Amino acid sequence: MSLVIRDARVLTLDAEDRQYERADLWVEGSRIAAIGPDLDLPRDPDRREIDGNGKLLMPGLINGHFHSSVNHLKGALDSLPLEVFMLYESPGDGPPSSPRATYVRTLLGAAEMLKAGVTAVLDDAFFAPHPDTASIDAVLQAYADSGMRASVALDQPEVPEADKLPFLEDMLPPHLLAEARRPPSMDAAGLLACYDHLIARWHGAEGGRLLAAVSCSAPQRVTPEYFRALDALAREHGLAFYAHVLETKLQRVLGEEKFGGRSLVRYLADEGLLSDRLNIIHGVWLDDDDIALIREAGAVVAHNPISNLRLGSGVMPFAKLRDAGVPICLGTDEAIADDSVNLWGVLKTCGLIHNISTPDYRDWPTAAQILHCLVQGGARALRSPQPVGALEPGHQADLVLIDLDSLPFTPLNDLKRQLVYCESGASVRMTIVAGQVVVEDGRILTFDEAALRAEARGIAAQAQAEAGPGSASEWLPYYRQMYLQAMGRDVGMRRRVSDA
Repeated sequence: MSLVIRDARVLTLDAEDRQYERADLWVEGSRIAAIGPDLDLPRDPDRREIDGNGKLLMPGLINGHFHSSVNHLKGALDSLPLEVFMLYESPGDGPPSSPRATYVRTLLGAAEMLKAGVTAVLDDAFFAPHPDTASIDAVLQAYADSGMRASVALDQPEVPEADKLPFLEDMLPPHLLAEARRPPSMDAAGLLACYDHLIARWHGAEGGRLLAAVSCSAPQRVTPEYFRALDALAREHGLAFYAHVLETKLQRVLGEEKFGGRSLVRYLADEGLLSDRLNIIHGVWLDDDDIALIREAGAVVAHNPISNLRLGSGVMPFAKLRDAGVPICLGTDEAIADDSVNLWGVLKTCGLIHNISTPDYRDWPTAAQILHCLVQGGARALRSPQPVGALEPGHQADLVLIDLDSLPFTPLNDLKRQLVYCESGASVRMTIVAGQVVVEDGRILTFDEAALRAEARGIAAQAQAEAGPGSASEWLPYYRQMYLQAMGRDVGMRRRVSDA
């Protein structure tokens, strides 16, 4: 397909951060062929011409961390600390989803992202009770059908619950302790077989639009042997590696209790598992030594400020990571911990929350820095063999066209600041992925959104009718006790307002 967007205001977000008051952009196939004012193009009767006058053309947004597995649960829970929240989000006795339900919920999140100008997502998908080829195919087929760019990993623990958390073994009654010591339903060999399928069937599919990634969920949730096997897969195939690291204070305490007094970052470094392939998700409770190790390894940190607030995890040391030269990408996290899949809200929250981290306003993030994290940081985390994240020839044509004749940009005082602080996604008029128009004037072109919404409501109603009482309430008193004990520990840093 060939198309040209004429007379748009252009924000390239490339290495030179070029801007054009008025320019054209030519797309051939999936790639940007040329950009500049008044492009003189060869005649092509099949080329589509798009009027960009009064619009902003910029790279598509990249959602640097996401879990599609709970797209159907937005608004389902009050705010809870992560360790308590997970009792309800992914209960061990929860019923498995059908492949069709998995497909529908994945497509539901893709719809919300595409309509807001998100062209790529790093999806750390988890499965109850464990993945299988049908459920893996359902997730990837949804992204294939949506037209979105996606990198998908299988986020599954591989050790018993009691090994992942501090204090529990001394708190639980015998029947719950026996349950907490039970191995997960799929072992490392089974999970690696699932990865073999994911990589062989889907890595590089849809012209390179779909990618496989690997995930250990978190270092404390797997054995070192399984972690090393995943790292070997990532190294062999050039995959991104997702790992939740030091998201909560409890995880800092866990390092003191179960990892010889080491932080989980130090543990990864000691095991030779801290690398430039690693996307460290959250990283709220990092100290200066952790940041130095991350910088040396070349790892990326995925910042999820809304999720961190929703779960009370704390405020990530953004300025320290930025000043150390650590690449940062931005993510929504899951719908149940953000209650939308709107990356514009993440931009604004990132621009605000770090202003209370230090009184020195020179260290507060600027709009330009936040947009750099969004696009260039996201591209770095994605590790796509096809270049994305900038408007320049040779890059994938992942584009968003935004209406500047809209309230967020009236009057237009500073483009980057108004993108970060004013825009909600409502001004997005067109989303293009790999040269294909997938959203135009608020309408998704790749599937029937109304039919999808209706089917999603029907699946949810059936699941609610069939749901049992669940076991979270039986575990809750012990998890609350564990959480409060960890919160009372002095770990030598403050990441919460209440710690001051």
